[in-house]
Amino acid sequence: MTTPVQLPHEWSKDALLAKAQRYAEEMRAEPREGWQFAFWSSLSLELLARAALAHVSPTLVADHKDWNNIYYALGNMPTVKKFSPKSLDISSVLNRLQEIVSAFTPEMRDFALLHMGRRNQELHSGSTPFDAVKASAWLPMFYHAAEVLLVSMNEKLETLFGPDEATLATELIAAATDASAKAVAKTIHDHKTVWSQFGAGERAKRQVKASAWATRQEGHGVSCPSCSSDALVTGSPVAPPVKKLDGDEITETQYFLPSRFECVACGLKINGLSQLHAASLADTYKATFTYDAAEYYQLDDPLGAYEPDFNEP
Repeated sequence: MTTPVQLPHEWSKDALLAKAQRYAEEMRAEPREGWQFAFWSSLSLELLARAALAHVSPTLVADHKDWNNIYYALGNMPTVKKFSPKSLDISSVLNRLQEIVSAFTPEMRDFALLHMGRRNQELHSGSTPFDAVKASAWLPMFYHAAEVLLVSMNEKLETLFGPDEATLATELIAAATDASAKAVAKTIHDHKTVWSQFGAGERAKRQVKASAWATRQEGHGVSCPSCSSDALVTGSPVAPPVKKLDGDEITETQYFLPSRFECVACGLKINGLSQLHAASLADTYKATFTYDAAEYYQLDDPLGAYEPDFNEP
């Protein structure tokens, strides 16, 4: 006879962390620029916060307005009729974490409330709040808050995101917390001042040149923060390419993390992820390569018959 496996309590650290991992897997499966990526991240963050509080004690996760919830959190089943366990609201969870986990800052708490507030809007209204927010605006703080909560449970970023995503998360956290990168604002302002001194004809000529240059070069097209001309960011892959067969063609998609920006119109150049983050140019971008399936598998032409498109949003 097989001995039944006893499952962990639903308010235990192990159960809550496992569910946070489940939502994190769904998050990583979505395109980074899509609303689903942000949506699943908000679910993962809430379960992670509850897990961190349960790591101290599952009783802290219980709604204290009814003592039966605390009794249930201790592993007992209340005898009261029609009992339905109720856990603490997320705002109270975050408030308790701010008091208990010293590294969980007020900024992290406020971010988590905002991120989950958008999630609630997504679920309970006709608005689409995640559509209007770039990943670069929230992802570094998301990773930083997640790291702090994981460390409080003696866990690492790899626990939730796997090694590849954890490496990317570490880079984004470092970039976002690099105070020296804020100096890039002065660089952008100086180039904007020089740009404004050009005549209208010269500005138009330079913008046409920049547009042609950006089309020919390898990289992801963006708008220059100094002169609004067509410019490029370039970087390195953050994960292996994903291949998809579509009829007679194979589409290979790969995400890149920016490391360099250049605008030939005004001459602005920015190097390093931290400075790109400060300039709001740190969004990961997607490159799509298309190959003829027969040639791809026969390896007659490993580069395929098509040029790569780095300018897909």
